[in-house]
Amino acid sequence: MFAGAMAFLATACAPHSGSPATDTASQAQSSAYFVGSDRCASCHTAEHNAWQSSQHQMAMQHVSRTAVLAPFAGESLKHHDKTTTFSTHESQFIIHTDGPDGKPADYQVKYVFGVSPLQQYLIELPGGRLQAFTLAWDSRPATAGGQHWFDLYPDESYQAGDPLHWTGYQQNWNYMCADCHSTNLRKQYDAASDTFNTTWSEISVGCEACHGPGSQHLIWAQQGQPKSMIYKGLPHLLNERAGVTWTRNATSGQPQRSTARTTSRELDTCARCHSRRLQLIDKVNATAPLAQGFQVALLDQGLYYPDGQMRDEVYNYGSFLQSRMHAAGVTCSDCHDPHTQQLRVPGDLVCAQCHDASRYATQKHHFHPEQSDGARCASCHMPTHTYMGVDKRHDHSLRIPQPAESAQIGAPDACTSCHTTRDSKWAQSIITQHYPQPRHSFQTQGPAFAALEHGAAGASEQVLAIAQNSSLPAIIRASALHRLSQAGVAVDPTLLNKAAQDPDALVRAAAAEAATGNASVLQPLLKDSMLSVRLAASQAMRQGTDDWVKANGEYIAAQRYNSDRPEARANLGSALLAQNDIQGGQAALQSAIKLDPGFSLGYLNLADSYRALGDEAMSEQTLREALRHGRENIGAVQFALGLSLVRQGKYEPALAALAEASRREPDNVQFIYTYAVALHDRGQKQAAVYLLEKAIKRRPNEAQLAELLTIYRNAP
Repeated sequence: MFAGAMAFLATACAPHSGSPATDTASQAQSSAYFVGSDRCASCHTAEHNAWQSSQHQMAMQHVSRTAVLAPFAGESLKHHDKTTTFSTHESQFIIHTDGPDGKPADYQVKYVFGVSPLQQYLIELPGGRLQAFTLAWDSRPATAGGQHWFDLYPDESYQAGDPLHWTGYQQNWNYMCADCHSTNLRKQYDAASDTFNTTWSEISVGCEACHGPGSQHLIWAQQGQPKSMIYKGLPHLLNERAGVTWTRNATSGQPQRSTARTTSRELDTCARCHSRRLQLIDKVNATAPLAQGFQVALLDQGLYYPDGQMRDEVYNYGSFLQSRMHAAGVTCSDCHDPHTQQLRVPGDLVCAQCHDASRYATQKHHFHPEQSDGARCASCHMPTHTYMGVDKRHDHSLRIPQPAESAQIGAPDACTSCHTTRDSKWAQSIITQHYPQPRHSFQTQGPAFAALEHGAAGASEQVLAIAQNSSLPAIIRASALHRLSQAGVAVDPTLLNKAAQDPDALVRAAAAEAATGNASVLQPLLKDSMLSVRLAASQAMRQGTDDWVKANGEYIAAQRYNSDRPEARANLGSALLAQNDIQGGQAALQSAIKLDPGFSLGYLNLADSYRALGDEAMSEQTLREALRHGRENIGAVQFALGLSLVRQGKYEPALAALAEASRREPDNVQFIYTYAVALHDRGQKQAAVYLLEKAIKRRPNEAQLAELLTIYRNAP
């Protein structure tokens, strides 16, 4: 399920009848095809029965009175200026609400989506679209506050035409969630007609969603289990835990795995859906490595706090990759039963499978009353964050609370999240009292990432040290490279070459991004075994070698696959322009704007293409259109407009545009710097000095602004 603007995720519309899929490109990976979970039941009865009651099995369902948890008995919900009613007519479930044209009408629920702690309902719209309605049913028991309708956006009232209205592309099942709620999903979007022909082989998450297509395994079973069929005909072996035991080190008492984990098959399988990620193609299934079909989000500002705690809806994979447990070899199924999706044993007992309960399940360790909420392992080490109004999710980075550090970097901490009337100083003093020499958290990047976000002196050196510290988790090192690249910090080629050879695809892709224009680093990455790395390298190189042409072609294919999204169309336009296809590139950018007239990035890139052709008048016109219709990045639009006006010699309106850009983004060093230079060049020295002094008060360690201020103060 979903409720927000997530560039990383997906879901679909006019589905398949349920017969085995016949997608030839999918079968090209293997001779196996999908046969359906029912074919697994006769031999794997216990696993099949366990799955039957799971959220995977109920991830998406056909409408029925049993599947629909909400009453649909005439209830109404008023939200801002709109009233929605829910009713039943014969066997149909009807939602009366405002539609794509803003007018109220009756809409039939086509499918049921999810089960607990909330349930959403999918409505079919023209063009093969299924849309997730943004009023959901709270399926928790009444004693837990459930059994009522609620709005997923309680503080907003989105109108028809807005991407977040239930009819908008941010609520579109075909892109946003289909791939994770059904098996063998093929989105099949046609950009020319703006329609979907989305299919699946199984409506919910079946056996083959995780184990891969089962036809060859079925043949193995039916033909007397011939030894000639390697791995019993299975395309995907999830056997990393076979024969593995966990014991405690005799000296430290810490758990240790009997053999090191040497593959990531299980984690990759779970991460296909339990991660914040961008899908690149759908011609892959669970048998393919994660990075071959998906680009996983790093610990980006806005998604995570600087210390890596979850912030936006990022699911679990990115958090778990940061953890000491992941580094020790723990996999998802060490704690979770993969068929029921429940913990293997209840509550703290799941931790006691490996950790010594006599040492940790005591008041001496957690200093809370026995059996209280504060005494639970997860309360301190896996605090929750609530998404979609009612869905509490545990942070899987499994960290040691650091109240003082959290307060310093603006992140939450487990202590004051429960003790809401206390502050971090109090919490830290309690921890210090019990642990005079406390063990630090496994994740140490928080202060450095926060310092870089605020432009503090020496921050880039701190983050560079993180990027090259091989003892840190790969996702943290990759995030360090990414943040440096975003901040415009040059990274030493020696470090980039080392990162480009890292065994983890996240690090290699981040190295590609940070190595923009460095052919010696990028050339090998254009031939990387993982698609996500090749795509990153193609965009960083922008040169016409044979390898680049091939990788850029793959990048273009990925953007076409996602061309139901304006950002993908904008990316496609930029890629075509890089190939000197001016007409095709501008057409793609114009189509991005047509798909979403409020998509400011489309206007910005289109205006830049006109600038490159020397047509400043069209560039200016396009940017003014962005100001009339755009929703986001208005500061960037004003900045680009200011530069265009400067190039045209229109200095007074240029200064006004640059001033507005600086007002909207007072921490953007480039905006402030350029506006100050423009003021000084127009003879307004004092205004330039005042602007720089004001900016430096906000960002006292910004060397670039300080240097310019010194120059202007000393100028005659």
